[in-house]
Amino acid sequence: MKAMTINAFGGTEVFTASELIKPEATAGHVVIKVAATSVNTVDTMIRQMGEDLAPLSPALPGVLGMDFAGVVESVGVGVTGFSVGDEVYGCAGGLADLQGALAEYMLADTKLIAHKPKTISMREAAAIPLVGITAFEGLIRAGVSQNHKILVHGGAGGVGHIALQLARYFGGEVYATCSGNAQSELIKKLGGTAINYKTESVTDYVATYTDGAGFDVVYDSIGGANLLNSFEAAALNGQVATTVSMAEIDLTTAHFKGLSLHVVFMLIPMLYNHKRERHGEILAKIAEIVDAGKLTPIVDEQYFSLEDVGKAHTRLASGQAMGKVVVSV
Repeated sequence: MKAMTINAFGGTEVFTASELIKPEATAGHVVIKVAATSVNTVDTMIRQMGEDLAPLSPALPGVLGMDFAGVVESVGVGVTGFSVGDEVYGCAGGLADLQGALAEYMLADTKLIAHKPKTISMREAAAIPLVGITAFEGLIRAGVSQNHKILVHGGAGGVGHIALQLARYFGGEVYATCSGNAQSELIKKLGGTAINYKTESVTDYVATYTDGAGFDVVYDSIGGANLLNSFEAAALNGQVATTVSMAEIDLTTAHFKGLSLHVVFMLIPMLYNHKRERHGEILAKIAEIVDAGKLTPIVDEQYFSLEDVGKAHTRLASGQAMGKVVVSV
């Protein structure tokens, strides 16, 4: 089968067109003919940093690509709920010893996948899994509910644009930060109130949109130093969920406001075979939400083939993409 492998860690030039042996279905797994895969920040980090990201990094030569949408080619012993020909999607490879989706075929644990939403394309479905699970998990752990005022940092990004829509689905009144007009228009299109963080300070938008009380839930898809802005924007006893907590920051504000911090690292089930079935359950629920017309994944306008994966990584790193960068296989 055709695949794009990496034989070293580094720049986008490390991707090499290769011929690999097609995987065979094992117990509890299916072989999927991959139609599309999307690029996530963690994919670019593994490609660049390699050994520094153990245990995420695969042995070389490796096949990256975590997200996929495709068709079940064959099923292993004990598989129930999936049959040959089913259209599915998920996040099931591309790290450690799990072959990724930058190939014509991949092996996937059925606990990590779900039937693809019926109302969207393969490319759109491939844009959802990692960011969808991340957004869903963070909002649920933060206890989002009706009438909550919710702030999403990075509302036009991969995780952010899904978190915005899911927060609205759960009944929240949603606001989202951005840095330009195109992002602002996307946020408005998805049902949120856009806040340009370059022209409005945290103090200003907390006063404008919450009368100074702060947001009940802050979903921070930027993280790091931006967590300080999240703490400032949160209400007393508020909830903050983040996808990036690798930072040395002052927790004083969080302490005196009695905030709860939820760190979302959705790769844990894949890495440690820990409660993998939860990912399949979340993806099944997201498919229902999509087919109900309550969530639309945004795919970046630029098209990339399997051989163009290096260019796709460059596109994501540029910060110019709107929504998810997708590679057609």
